[in-house]
Amino acid sequence: MKPREPEQFRPLVVRRLGRISYAQGLEVQAQLVADRQAERVVDVLLLLEHEPVFTLGRNAQARNLRLSEAEVRARGFDVFETGRGGDVTYHGPGQVVGYPIISLAPDRQDVHRYVRDLEEVMIRACRDFGVEAQRVAGLTGCWVGREKIGAIGVRISRWVTSHGFAFNVANDLAPYSLIVPCGIADRGVTSLQQRLGRPVAVAEAEEALAHRFAEVFERARIEIDSDDGGMAPEEDGLR
Repeated sequence: MKPREPEQFRPLVVRRLGRISYAQGLEVQAQLVADRQAERVVDVLLLLEHEPVFTLGRNAQARNLRLSEAEVRARGFDVFETGRGGDVTYHGPGQVVGYPIISLAPDRQDVHRYVRDLEEVMIRACRDFGVEAQRVAGLTGCWVGREKIGAIGVRISRWVTSHGFAFNVANDLAPYSLIVPCGIADRGVTSLQQRLGRPVAVAEAEEALAHRFAEVFERARIEIDSDDGGMAPEEDGLR
């Protein structure tokens, strides 16, 4: 099959939301999923940071949160049970979270392929910084050696995606000691900053991720302000 030319790509709106709570992230996603299913908006990639929070996916084991929920909250972390796949993970400042709200085309309506594509986005973004990353057979995510730098947990409803990926840029890795990250006990976590031995700006990583996402998913990227509500196709000519 002949590759599509860039002008044939479907539009992708990229919104950078800055730092928000996990509850706010859920609210924004829920509205966008409903709007995308109703074709009131085009595909959207949300890029943001969360306030410190542990989230438990549908497959989470209670033992993978090493402390009680009350103890975790007493240390200043929020805790959420969420509708994504996967086990327990951590989100916090310095980590880029990506929530793609996209309608998967018929030739991409495959959950495993979607997850592999998200891995590819992060692998390519790592290479943009000179960090060699890869997949690990039997595991999900983006890995540098035996350490995970990017986690994935998704939800797909009527082939519209939500939740997504978390990419460690310059975040404090200490909170991971309070959990068994993603339920994997014999591997560690890392970040771009740790690997490079120098400061890395979140905005740099967001740019790499947005570029590579549009590339992997064959989308025409459009940037809008985070507070711009004009994502409706009839208003923006993006149908």
